Amino acid sequence: MALALETSWLGTVPYGAALERQLAAVEARRAGGPDRLLLLEHPPVVTLGRSAKPENLLTPREQLAARGVEQHEIARGGDVTWHGPGQLVGYLIADLAARGARDVSLWLRGIEAALMDALAELGVPSRRVDGMTGVFVAPRTGEAISRPRKIASIGVGLKGWLSYHGFALNVTPDLAGFSDIVPCGLAGVTMTSLARELGRELAQGSAEERAFFAHARERVATAFERALA
Repeated sequence: MALALETSWLGTVPYGAALERQLAAVEARRAGGPDRLLLLEHPPVVTLGRSAKPENLLTPREQLAARGVEQHEIARGGDVTWHGPGQLVGYLIADLAARGARDVSLWLRGIEAALMDALAELGVPSRRVDGMTGVFVAPRTGEAISRPRKIASIGVGLKGWLSYHGFALNVTPDLAGFSDIVPCGLAGVTMTSLARELGRELAQGSAEERAFFAHARERVATAFERALA
């Protein structure tokens, strides 16, 4: 039997408020509500997952705080990551048991696949990299890649078999935000974005950038609704 996926665009939401929305959605799902995909952007924030190593936070916490960058230690898997304007964050609240998918690795691969489908529609072929969770840009014809280019990060948490947290797709962010961390603890990876891969220079907050972001958001929402129907 097909399960419903309710998709919502929340706009820009501070990390703490978004986490509260997630936890409320988890309890609503436990009470019989639908699986949900919450799409949003965050103000600049660094999050440290359960496997975060202190050395992967490259900028002292007090310097981050002075610049207005929040920091949160959270219950998802994975290491340290950065979120900020121009990055599409998707929080998936889903009952894996009801979907017959009591396999976290399989769930992660499904999130990767949906993102890869959306990226293909947006003109950026992508791939997986063995041993690394997330989505990476596929090499262009004849291109030799010394460092994988990562375009989307993924980390999930579980409450029973209810999954929450999710993914972050770099659409138009200022990639300098990643210089404060070793993204996901992967020192040999270069962070990239949809705009960079397509050769688009878009001023943050401009009408053109907002339209580009909205188009990417729509393609991602459609890809997940198709994958989880």
